[in-house]
This record gives sequence, structure tokens and C-alpha cells, in this order.
Amino acid sequence: MKIESFEQLRQVYPAAKERAIKKQLASLDEYARQYLSLSPFFVLATTNAVYQTDASPRGGVPGFVQVIDSQTLLIPDSSGNNRLDSLQNIVETGRIAMLFMIPGFDETLRINGRALISNDDALLARFSGLERAPRAVIQVQIEDVYLHCPKAFMRSQLWTAEALANRSVMPTMNEMIYKQTNSTGPMETQEQMLARYQAEL
Repeated sequence: MKIESFEQLRQVYPAAKERAIKKQLASLDEYARQYLSLSPFFVLATTNAVYQTDASPRGGVPGFVQVIDSQTLLIPDSSGNNRLDSLQNIVETGRIAMLFMIPGFDETLRINGRALISNDDALLARFSGLERAPRAVIQVQIEDVYLHCPKAFMRSQLWTAEALANRSVMPTMNEMIYKQTNSTGPMETQEQMLARYQAEL
């Protein structure tokens, strides 16, 4: 049966536990701030005006997302592929969702809210210490923040050595994209690709 309403969902799933409801906060507390200071990676989710969604990885040194106050974050937009999928979505809808991770932690931190893109000199100056200065900053106005339980990471064993896949089980990204795009010229080697990426970090 196709489930098409919240009432039908609740016929399949029990009510959320009180703890799961009460843990949702409207601003950063001391634990969320500490988590952000240790996190070098998060997944950024956005949607455009016609509800097409996008999720992209973002990374930097631990704490690269700056906490301005209990309601505001600043994210440097580091160099990427210039498709600008996430940024375009933010311009269209001003909505954002983020899932922060710390290597070795099974718990994650979820933050939802509103966002805007700025190239204000004062905001960009806050990231002057980065090796490559961002061209723009994502300013986040927090609406929801809460810790997410570790079940997904416990199931996947993501951080364990035993869970690491040997990279040779699939072609390199370069080889896959070369075939996906029906390229005919000389193919960049893995070493060349990694060196190019390293120079663009």
C-alpha cells in the first residue's frame, strides 16, 4: 500500500519518544558549539523553488564552520566544481539543512534553518587565515538543532577498519567520468587528478 498521509505513517510507526522530541533545540547550546568546533565535515542539503533537492559534502579543518552566536553560523564556500547547485538553491529558497560529523563519533549533529549567500568583505575577512580565500560565505540562521542517535553508524560500522573498502574494487573517479562523458582525448591519470585537486584546496 502506498502511504500518502501522516495518519497512514503513524499506523506503521509508533509515536516518537518524548526524549526524541525534547532534544530539538531552537539554538546552539554548549554541546552543539563543542561539536561544531571538532567537526571537519558535514553534508549540506538544499532545495530549489520546484522542490528539486541536492546534498553535497563540505569539509575543512575542525571548526571551519564559525559560530557567530547561538543562532548564527558562517560557512566559507571553499573552491569546488563551480556548478553552484547548493548556492543557487539557497538563493532561490533560503532553506538549508546540515548533518555534521566527527570522525570516530557515531553521533551526528543536525542543524536546519534559513540561509543567505554573502560576499561582504567583513565576513570574508573572517576566513582570511584559510590557504585559499572563499569567494562567498553562507550565513545560516538556525531554526532547529539536535543530536542524532548513533544507530546508522552502528549498523554501518563506518569508522571501523573492517568496514574500509579496498579502493580497487571500483574504477577511479577519473575513469568513470571519462566513460560517462564519452570523452575521447587523453585521460588524466589518478596521480594527475589528485595533484590538481590538491592545488585547488
